[in-house]
Order: sequence, then structure tokens, then C-alpha cells
Amino acid sequence: MPSSTRLHLAIEPIRDPLQVQSLSRRPVVQLSLPALYETRLVGSSAWAPDGRSLVYVSNRAGRNNLWRLDLDEQGSPMGEPRQLTSSDQRQGSPVWSPDGRTVVFISDFDGDEQWDLFALDVASGAVENLTGTPDIAEQSPRWSPDGKQLVFISKPRSGSSFEIELLDWKTRERRPVTSNTPADWGNFHPLWSPDGKALVYLREHAAGKDSYLIHYDFQTGAERILTPHEGEKLYVANDWSPDGKRLLITSNALNGHDNVALLGVENGRIAWLTEEEWEVSGDSFTPDGQGVCWSANVDGHSQIYVQGLGGEASQLPLPAGMNYPTGSDSCFQPRRGGLLFYHTGPADAGDLWLYDRQEAVRLTSSVHPELSTPAARESMVEPFLVHFPSRDGRWNLSALLYLPHNVQRDGSHPGVVYIHGGPASQSVNGFNRSLQYLVNRGYVVIAPNYRGSTGYGKAFQDANYRDLGGGDLDDVWSAAEFLCATGYVNRKKLISMGGSYGGYLTMLAVSKMAERWAAGVAIVPFVNWFTELEHEDPLLRQYDLATMGDPVENAALYRDRSPIFFVDQVRCPVLLIAGAQDPRCPKQEAEQVAAAIRERGGTAELKIFLDEGHGFAKVENQIAAYRQVAEFLQRHVPAF
Repeated sequence: MPSSTRLHLAIEPIRDPLQVQSLSRRPVVQLSLPALYETRLVGSSAWAPDGRSLVYVSNRAGRNNLWRLDLDEQGSPMGEPRQLTSSDQRQGSPVWSPDGRTVVFISDFDGDEQWDLFALDVASGAVENLTGTPDIAEQSPRWSPDGKQLVFISKPRSGSSFEIELLDWKTRERRPVTSNTPADWGNFHPLWSPDGKALVYLREHAAGKDSYLIHYDFQTGAERILTPHEGEKLYVANDWSPDGKRLLITSNALNGHDNVALLGVENGRIAWLTEEEWEVSGDSFTPDGQGVCWSANVDGHSQIYVQGLGGEASQLPLPAGMNYPTGSDSCFQPRRGGLLFYHTGPADAGDLWLYDRQEAVRLTSSVHPELSTPAARESMVEPFLVHFPSRDGRWNLSALLYLPHNVQRDGSHPGVVYIHGGPASQSVNGFNRSLQYLVNRGYVVIAPNYRGSTGYGKAFQDANYRDLGGGDLDDVWSAAEFLCATGYVNRKKLISMGGSYGGYLTMLAVSKMAERWAAGVAIVPFVNWFTELEHEDPLLRQYDLATMGDPVENAALYRDRSPIFFVDQVRCPVLLIAGAQDPRCPKQEAEQVAAAIRERGGTAELKIFLDEGHGFAKVENQIAAYRQVAEFLQRHVPAF
């Protein structure tokens, strides 16, 4: 039976914009861009087999490299972390071999997303490129239980489908598990059975709305669908039970919202553990197999639960904000049982924590010293959770609203509508460097979760199907109207700002709603559906075809939703920032719209970072990009 636990909002949302109130804080410390962006990022992590060490990704030295942290018997850090790799290129997805001698990880070149698999010899520090395929991306490595093989997913640069492959550790020979997958489907998240005799993996449609779990038997080579169904339903396998009889899964098949369940490997029966209408995500079985760990994202605020099989779920007493179980191959500490999790909050940079013996201990310290003082922490802003109706009355929209301290409700302040990317993503209550900087400089910011966002169920996420740049753009304007209705913001000082799909909506806003905006900031955007299809990665092309339809049959829709065809309407200054190696929103997108605006006498500033892709990994480039944003806004829509 599903748990009787009922998830509730961490804070009550505000529906009346006049209830939003600036707080009095004296003094307010000026937050510097270098301090914010030199606050370290902490990425994926993995336990050593003995549970006494962690390997994790951090840009502690300016690049996303691998670091090691050793723990004592009580689970506390033993000294400072040690850097294991030193590379100018970003690294990710570390997995520790069962014998503890090797860490396998992925790395690409200047953000091009053509990942290779690498192996780090833990004792000597030597690094070996295992695949060396500049035109094939290899990702998601996992060791077999006996350490003799690696499973991973791979995709050629020119292909759209990820396939699953094996790498023999001794001979370095590769062999396929899947092949000839249809162009609009892909294979992901392979998980070894505890005895190493089988895999379970995900086969997902390019639109991201339908998937199956497939069991692969190594002895017979037989594949078996574990989750046959009708209609569009999503299934993800999170973990095998220690006895290999059940899978912990996350699925929206119960009620259109992500919930967690147990799936019988032999009989395919599903036993639901939760029945919620928020976003619940499974993670791991407890080491004894008698319980599971899952997290719940409730309107952009996330907490972690441990639930005995057949029992009630218990929420862990963790700090407010966003908390996720983390660690490969399990969040639970081998041989000790502590639970590894990632925590971030409005004033808390993302860090690894360990929950053990009823206590949460922070393992990493990522915040820059300049931001760790009480005065600096109090100068950061906790957002208000606000709700408002969509313009068409179909949806109750959610947003986070950041209001500077010590400002008057006098209608004089500039406002920023900060649009997340995706569109299948969500603005959440975590540490956001750029938003805290803007708010600290006097900008009032709202970050809406428009239709198509994750976190609110299948119907809401599907609401932009064949309507990208339509209802979601209206939702962006609804957020702007709520912002103005607070009484703090000057309607003539509105700024649209976003990255990736948020950059696309920004450009659509300043072209099709031109008279409403004072400036636009589009980071790694696309602006032309036709050229985006031509130049983007083939996998993303399949996603766009699935969501927008055929470009010939739906040419009118493609044209109507492409900002480039409305560029003559742009009235405000625009800043565009792109990465030269970006396979998702290629630099040609930003280049063509900047040129078109300039040809018509408009203001379009363009900056392309030659050694970056989709989102910037190098700290100096992050600082340079957001310094350019700050200077652009100060010139055109100053706060003071």
C-alpha cells in the first residue's frame, strides 16, 4: 500500500502581490561576482568500496576535476580534500571500481559534449583515455559487480540514439548490448543486477513522455520489457534490491505525477510506495534491503525520506532548501550505512553532507570566505514562493520572487523576469549566483515555472506540446504582471533574461512583446526553429521534431514561434552570450539575430566564448560573462 505520508508545502505561497514585503537588513554587504563564482561547485560523487573515502567533482581549483575526501570512523572529514586529477577540461560521473584501485569518469573538450571514458589509477594518479573517440560520446559508466566490465551508453556525433555497450576491463574491447535503435528512441541508465548476470535499462522516446524498462539477460541475450503499458507513461529504474528480486523505480503511471514503487523483476508487478501529486524520486535500497530512500520536490523545495518496506516514510531533519540523495552506486555509505546527500539553499552553496546517527554533517565547504560571514549570509535574499493564475485561466502558476532588502514600495525599481531553460526544468529554492548578485544590486527578480516545467505533473509538463513559444510566453508575461503588481517595480524598467530555452523565450518576448521590455539578456539561446533543426545535435533534433512537429507540415508554426522573423519589432537593447562549441544551441543562432538587429539600427551586444559549450564550465568565463551582464544592465536599466 502507498505510504500515508502526505507531502505539504514547505512554506505557504503568496497569492496577493501586495503581501510581498522587503525585509530590513542593516548593513547589506555588497556581494562580488568573483566571490560568488569562486564559490565552488560540487558535482557528482561516488563512494569508495570500503566507505572510508569519497570521490567527487569540484571546480575547487577553477576546473571541474576529481577530488577525494577521506572520512574517519565517525564519518567526519579527515583533513582537506585532495585533488586527484588536473585538467583544463571538465570531468564528471566518477565511479569507483569494486577493488578500489580505479576511478572511471567522463570528460569532453571545451564543452562539446563528445565525452570519452577515462580511468584514474588511484595509487599512481595516472590517467588513461579508455575510448579516445572524438566523434562518439560515451557516458554513464557503471562497473560490473565483479569489476571485470564497464557498461555505458554511447552515441556518434551524427546519430540521434544512445546505445548501450560493454567494455572488457582486461582487453579494453567493446561490444554492443543494444543496436539499431529507432532514431526517435534512445537507451539510458543501465543498472547491473547484484549477481552481474543481467542489466535493466531505460528505453525512452525523444519527446521525453514515454519510456520502458527493459531486462537484458547476459546468458541468453534475451530482452524482456518489464513495464508494458498503453499510452504515454514514464518509468526509471533507480536501484536493484540486494537479493535481485525487485527494482526501486520512479514512474508517473499511477496518477500522472512522479511516484516511487517496487517492481518485481520476474512477475512485473508494481507495488506503489507513494501516491503524491508532487515530484517524488527514488534513489536507493537500504543496505539490508528492508527499506528505500527517496526525495520529494514540493514546489521547488526538496526533502529526503527513508521508508521501511510496508511501513511509513520518515522525513530526515535536514536544512530547508533543496536536498537530494547522491552517490554512486548508492547514497548509503558502504559498510557503515550513513546517507550521503547534496544540500543547497538560497544562502547555502551546494555541498555534500552525510546523515548518520540522527545527525547531518557537512563534508565539503564550498562557499567563498567572503560570503561565509554572518553579514554576507544575511545580505542574501530568501525568495518568496508566489502563485498566480495563467492568462488563459488553465493553470495555477508558481514562481520564486527575490526582493532586495531595504527597498521602498514606490514603483521605481527595475524588475527581471528570469526564465529557466529546458523547457523541462524548474526554478527551485537553491543557491543561484547570478540571481543573488542581481538582487544585491537592487533588481527585483521573479523566476517563474511556466507551463512545460517539471515538478508539477504530466499534464502541466505536456501543456506546451505543439505550442512552444505560445502559452509559455504568456506565462512569462503573467509573471511580469505579478512582479509589477507588488508595487516595487517600474513597468518601464522590465528586463527579460534567461539561458538556453529561457534565452529563446527572452528573444521571443523582446520581439513579439517589444513595447513591454527595457532590455533583454539571452544566454546560449536559439532564435530560428529552422536553423536550430539544421545545426543542433541529432538527439535534440528528434526532441524538437517530436514536440513541434514536421517543419514542412508545420512551417507556419515554426515561423510564428521563431524570434528571428520578428526582429524588426525589437525596440530594447539586447545582450547575447554563446559558446562556440555548443551542440545544443549553436553559436550561429546568437550570431544571426545579433546581425539582424544591428542591420535595423538596434542595439545588440554579442559575446562568444571560444572554449565553452552550452553553459560555461571555466570559472574565469563565468565571471566574465556575468560581469558583461551586470555592465550591460547598468548601462541600459540601472538600479541605482
